Amino acid sequence: MKEKVIEVAGKAWRFLGQNGQTNVSKLAKALKEKDEVVFQALGWLAREDKIDYTVKNRRTFVSLVENELRAFNTVIYNMNEKISATDGSGNGKPKAKK
Repeated sequence: MKEKVIEVAGKAWRFLGQNGQTNVSKLAKALKEKDEVVFQALGWLAREDKIDYTVKNRRTFVSLVENELRAFNTVIYNMNEKISATDGSGNGKPKAKK
């Protein structure tokens, strides 16, 4: 069970990095995971100070804290740089020189 919570915490972290602030009640559906596992994953992320909770009109939203959003963007940037340095096929081969 612990491994599943860790897996879903990673999925939630990536989802929040890509989509920004999200209604907690809709997160499980977006991740296609059980509510109870998503709530445990959010607790894990909250304990590690990776997310913030916000209440608007009696609805609870969650988002990555600023440092985590920067980390997410750095990961995405580095992935894009690595892909653009290859031939784009995803096989890791360098671009052919013209």
